[in-house]
Amino acid sequence: MIILGLDPGLGTTGWGVILTEGNRLSHVANGQIKTDPKMALASRLLQLDLELADLIKEFKPDAAAVEEVFVNANPQSTLKLGQARGVVLLGASRGGVEVGEYAARAVKKSVVGVGKADKDQVQAMIRILLPGAEIAGADAADALAVAITHAHHRG
Repeated sequence: MIILGLDPGLGTTGWGVILTEGNRLSHVANGQIKTDPKMALASRLLQLDLELADLIKEFKPDAAAVEEVFVNANPQSTLKLGQARGVVLLGASRGGVEVGEYAARAVKKSVVGVGKADKDQVQAMIRILLPGAEIAGADAADALAVAITHAHHRG
């Protein structure tokens, strides 16, 4: 099964693709979709949608997993994150991909074993679980963690 993990954000959306064969996980690809903050909001959301559609066409995932929104101290930031997340959920669903959603705490617990793990701990475990993977950045690492979580919870 091919799983596309997504860590949505308006400025940067991380993505990671893994292959599961039984209990074995292997890295396929990862990266980041970056939008220009100088562009209009609608244009940035469109870019996110188009690039996600390209990823779905290229990797043909059987499932997608998306990190849930956390409440931010800045309401504007939370709103923009929610809009990006909506685009990601819609794009994956439009692409015919089953979508799972996971809270950040559940992702950390699934990957590290502790729900309060920090980003460094998560990235260290990603490197152990997916040896040889060149991780494109923190957002891509988070997306790979979400994909791994989905692999562990897909029943």
